[in-house]
Amino acid sequence: MLLFFALCFVGVAIAGASAYIIFWPLSLVQLRDLHPAVRERLGEGAFLKPRVMWWLLSGGYRETGDPAFTGLATPARVALSTVIFGLSGAAILWLWSVALS
Repeated sequence: MLLFFALCFVGVAIAGASAYIIFWPLSLVQLRDLHPAVRERLGEGAFLKPRVMWWLLSGGYRETGDPAFTGLATPARVALSTVIFGLSGAAILWLWSVALS
């Protein structure tokens, strides 16, 4: 039963990854077009850089003050949080099942 719930958490993580793949590139295009200074600060290849992902998770994107950008970045932040939550939950339940067996 624990492994079934762990698999459910993996499914949640996959759903979060799908949303992240949709919203984060749209956010980066918005940065490229309207906020080149912020884009320069994030650097090239910002899609999977750990530093940029932490910037997104910590809410640093709000400093732009652009409602269109924050409207795209907020779902990307929720999606990234969902991925982390899902994988963490799956790992905890998997470890729990290993400890019980």
